[in-house]
Amino acid sequence: MTCWSAAPFAEALLGDGPHPSIPREQRIFAPFIGSWDLLVRWFDEAGKLVCEEQGEWHFAWILEGRGVQDVWIVPRRAERVGRSDLYEYGTSLRFFDEKIAAWQSTWIGPMHRVVRTFIARGNGDQVTLETTEGEVPRMRWSFSDIQTNSFSWRNELWTENGWRVQQTFAARRLA
Repeated sequence: MTCWSAAPFAEALLGDGPHPSIPREQRIFAPFIGSWDLLVRWFDEAGKLVCEEQGEWHFAWILEGRGVQDVWIVPRRAERVGRSDLYEYGTSLRFFDEKIAAWQSTWIGPMHRVVRTFIARGNGDQVTLETTEGEVPRMRWSFSDIQTNSFSWRNELWTENGWRVQQTFAARRLA
């Protein structure tokens, strides 16, 4: 049996804050650094609420502050034991790409075997991620109503009738 400690890996991965090379106005994910309690809602094609679940979301600076990683868990870890309806335990990796003046972002959802790539930009008082060209299905994820202790998140799918909301999060910062 091999003895292993997560501490060296965590120390190598986690950063203390944004790298100085990321322009201040491009630190669009900084407000989300920390841990969040979520109310996650799913909607059908007609916009009707079909499911609601509690979740958790954790954001941190990584790789000398050159990127931001999150871990998204639904249902919460404390509620996963003994349940057969586990939804997801996934992660996004993001870094600022000065060549395109935007963030490249990749979502990895192993429980649903999904990998999605996005380009993220600040859009006024929102952060919007859109799937990269050629990615199917075409999706848009938006952070809005961003406050110190709360924000909203929306997952939209492009359809022949325009954008359709599939999922929303109401996030509250954990102490």
